[in-house]
Amino acid sequence: MLFHAVPGMEKIFITDVDRPKVILIIGPPGSMKTTFCYTVMTNYLRRTGEYGLYTTLEESVESHIANMNSLGIALTKNMQISDISNLREIDLLLGEEEEVDYFKLIEKMVAHFKKQWGEKFTFFTLDSLGALYSLMPQKENMRQLMFYFFRTLRSFNLYSFIVMEEPLGGGWSLLGNEGFLVDGIIRLGIDRTKGKMVRYMQVEKMRACEHRMEKFAFTFRKGTFHILGTIF
Repeated sequence: MLFHAVPGMEKIFITDVDRPKVILIIGPPGSMKTTFCYTVMTNYLRRTGEYGLYTTLEESVESHIANMNSLGIALTKNMQISDISNLREIDLLLGEEEEVDYFKLIEKMVAHFKKQWGEKFTFFTLDSLGALYSLMPQKENMRQLMFYFFRTLRSFNLYSFIVMEEPLGGGWSLLGNEGFLVDGIIRLGIDRTKGKMVRYMQVEKMRACEHRMEKFAFTFRKGTFHILGTIF
């Protein structure tokens, strides 16, 4: 089960989430999107013995590892963190006529690990889609690009988490109609009603899975998410 190691997640998911799935993890700063991906991914891989690739476009590998350690999330040897942020500098050096095709680059990385680990390679996280957009000077035909990109990820039979930053005031950017193209949307947010700040999780969409759609409060303690009750 994908979310087996998250206490209380059975309150949200009535049936399991099967592969392949491309799932958007969206939310504003401070909603713990990256931490959620870390937690679910490392626990799943440690439990199953399978392999995963965490790809970051902005932070370094060292920064991500330090972040995980500070949160109390134990590293697992079968998850590799890949940093391609240095390619942003290469892109600037090449000039506009020789810009890096980051979609193709990521697809080649995933294909490489699929070839290396075979069917034991089951988990991929991209952090983040907004960073990927920022690297692309041309944004025409974005729906078509995203359609083929997500289709490629599904062809590798993976759980694919795609992190998407959302402004504090809401209104996340859908350059390629991603909400229609992905298999699932998990929103992590911050509720500020009644003078308190409460982090919550809401599953807005998950194909081929029975789930609840209310907002569920959660806490993060000792490297683990704990799903509490619904927010009314």
